[in-house]
Amino acid sequence: MSVRPRSGAEVPELTARMARASNPGGTTATWVRDRLDGLWRDEDFADWYPRDGRPGLSPAQLATVSVLQFLLGLSDRDAAEAVRCRIDFKY
Repeated sequence: MSVRPRSGAEVPELTARMARASNPGGTTATWVRDRLDGLWRDEDFADWYPRDGRPGLSPAQLATVSVLQFLLGLSDRDAAEAVRCRIDFKY
């Protein structure tokens, strides 16, 4: 598995609008994204991965989900479910 840094990964406009419309007061996930965006990038983890092989998941996104999992007290299964189903996690 290798990492292919995704520089400038932006939240699609429709996703951002839907996340804000469905949660006008915000959620922990939107708060984390709005305030900590750019704290870590895929390039920060590039040395941990081999240079060849199939690209893996974005390590910066995985780090963000790990922080959210801790903050919200989610199990691994609940965090995976949130990534699949919650618009604020997609945001």
